[in-house]
Parts: sequence; C-alpha cells; structure tokens
Amino acid sequence: MSETEPRAVSVGVLKGGFGKTTTAINTARELAHRNGSALVIDLDDNGHMTRQLGFEDEFTSGVNHTQRVLVDSEEPIQYITNVVDGLDLFPAHTELESVENELRNATMGSARLRKHLVDPLLGDEYDYIVVDCPANRGKLNDNAMYATRNIIIPLKPESGYDSGLSNTIQRLVEEAREYFELNILAVTPTALNSRIDQDTRDRGLLEQLNSLDIADEIIPSYARITHEEWDAIDVGEYEGGLPGIRFRGAIDAAHDAALPVRDYDESCDQLENYAELAQIVEQGGIDR
Repeated sequence: MSETEPRAVSVGVLKGGFGKTTTAINTARELAHRNGSALVIDLDDNGHMTRQLGFEDEFTSGVNHTQRVLVDSEEPIQYITNVVDGLDLFPAHTELESVENELRNATMGSARLRKHLVDPLLGDEYDYIVVDCPANRGKLNDNAMYATRNIIIPLKPESGYDSGLSNTIQRLVEEAREYFELNILAVTPTALNSRIDQDTRDRGLLEQLNSLDIADEIIPSYARITHEEWDAIDVGEYEGGLPGIRFRGAIDAAHDAALPVRDYDESCDQLENYAELAQIVEQGGIDR
C-alpha cells in the first residue's frame, strides 16, 4: 500500500449513465473537505459535470481552453474556476471533440494532460486531482489514464453493467497496462435502490463484484459482502447496513442545485461512502 501522498485519479467506465460524474465530483469534494483543496478536471465531451455545476458559460466559451492547454501548452491555472470552498474545476468545453482529433496527430498526444496540467499542479497547487473521463475510448481517455495512473470504476445496477465492467478492464485498463502502470483503486456500485434479498439487478451487481478474484483489493468495505453475510441475507438474519452507494433524493437534488452533496445536505448518509472513496485515493488503494 502506498503512503499518503499527492495523487491523481481518473473516474471512468466505458458506458454512459453509470454514475461517473456523480462519483467524480463527490469524491473530489470529500478529498477537498479532508485535505483543504482538490481539483476536478472535466474531460467528458458532453460536459455533464461542468454544466451540472453551473458553468455553462465556460463550456460554451469562444475560447477553447482545453485546446489552449493540451494542444497549445498554455498555463492551465488561468482557466480553473472555483466550485465551492476548497474544490476547483478545470471545465470541459463544447469543442472537446476537436481537441480529441488534434491530439491524435500531436507529438506525444497521450501525454499532454500529464505534462501541461497534472504535473504542474499536483503537489504544488493541489494534493489531489480527480479526472472525469469520457465514456468512450480515445485520446482524451488515454490522456487521463496516463496522467493519473489510477482509476475508480463506478457501476450502476442497470442493463449492461457486466459488459461495462469487462469492457473497461479489457479495452481501457489492460490495454493501457501494456505501456504503463495503471492501478484500479476501486470498483464501486452506485445508485443502488432495490432489495438484495431478492433477484434484483442490485443483487446481481453486488454478487458479481464480490465474486471477483481480486474483490478484497478493489471493492470498498461499504460494498463488500462475505459468503456468510449472503447466507444471513437469504434467511432474513442480516443486520448490517445496505451495501453500496445508495440512491438518495439529496444526491439528485444536489445536482439540480449545482452543488456537491456535502454542500447541499451535509446530513446525507452516503457521504461516509464518498469519504471512504476519498480515503482510498489518499492511500493509493484499499487497505483492509
């Protein structure tokens, strides 16, 4: 297990609508809360995080700041904006697809995020940087993986969660590992909302994750279920908390209010799970 030190992490899964942005913004917010500051970078071409947090003007600006930094090597700090106390954002831009295209032909096109944004800021301006990745393969995703060397994979109990996980590991993580070290810090189920003592998608997702050979290494404690606990669940004798990051109205309402959950409702019981994800980032992995 790594010592606590400045660290960057990508939040990514090769499937849209799986809680990537929600996981990224709230993990980054907990890192800022615990450590004083953090930066979140929106590399998703749909700009969900940027727009959700109320920065529509930055997203549609006539100045393509992502191009200015990643392609033209400008200083990034001038394009960073504050979200809430301690948490800053490098916003996405509506023309991210053009940046993707330019990076394909750029010298060291997969190393630009690391050279021009992460390395200059990590450890000096921010101890922790979180990157919200696009949901598709490409140069922007390559940049995120190369710059951070760490990934958190969120999964929702919706149709395709199994292929979302396998595609992300095979087409993103394993392919990247042919060229550099890339650590899976955590795979987290999110937006769970159903019973797990019946045959639901929530149960199916939890069963799949907990049956992985490396479950102890990548499944956070809030989602870890032992064989004995499954037996207790099936006979109605389970007394533990509901596993996974659960759906809460406060999380949706925080989206509408353009805020992380902590700044909308500090009493939300899911903050402890985002705090555990933040601790996993701080440690560089799960420490059982």
